[in-house]
Amino acid sequence: QVQLVESGGGLVQPGRSLRLSCAASGRLFGIYTMGWYRQAPGKQRELVATITSGGRTNYADSVKGRFTISRDNAKNTVYLQMNGLKPEDTAVYYCNVAILGVGTYWGQGTQVTVSS
Repeated sequence: QVQLVESGGGLVQPGRSLRLSCAASGRLFGIYTMGWYRQAPGKQRELVATITSGGRTNYADSVKGRFTISRDNAKNTVYLQMNGLKPEDTAVYYCNVAILGVGTYWGQGTQVTVSS
């Protein structure tokens, strides 16, 4: 099993920044991708950004240039630096770990609210 613990969400004004963290523990081995997804009220969960164990990143078009994903392999932690936040970024953000040949795991989610 893999456990994911997220932190860093909250209420922020438009244009400000937040940094999300997700620490993974448990049976982590092999090649795995870490990422962030989000789900706004009444909408489907969508990809925000992913990063492979080799550091290759992928971003949703809506966050390119504003969000940066990174990871610390020694700490099994993934980060999401969110700059220039907009009201439409309001959602529950979920951490995700996908282990090749094993499965996919999700965190419990952290609320991000962008409002003046």
